[in-house]
Amino acid sequence: AKNAILIVEFAVDAEKKGMTAREAALEAARLRLRPILMTSIAFIAGVFPLAVASGAGAGSQNDIGTGVIGGMVTATILAIFFVPVFFQLINRGLQHHE
Repeated sequence: AKNAILIVEFAVDAEKKGMTAREAALEAARLRLRPILMTSIAFIAGVFPLAVASGAGAGSQNDIGTGVIGGMVTATILAIFFVPVFFQLINRGLQHHE
């Protein structure tokens, strides 16, 4: 959620500097790509031992690890690709109503 908020915040700032909504969304996604990927990869690496655990309680650890990793991958993809698209669409809709 924080990644999406930061992308939107960066896009709004870029738009105030004179960029179009599309340019602002792409620039914000470009600027936030590395921090988002680094954070996500570090988090996934930290949870990975749960996904591949063996021994006592491994079944529940595997389930938790797999679910958390899947959620993180999904959230990362949504933040990188869909947030800029939705920013542009919502921005276009707001400008159309004015």
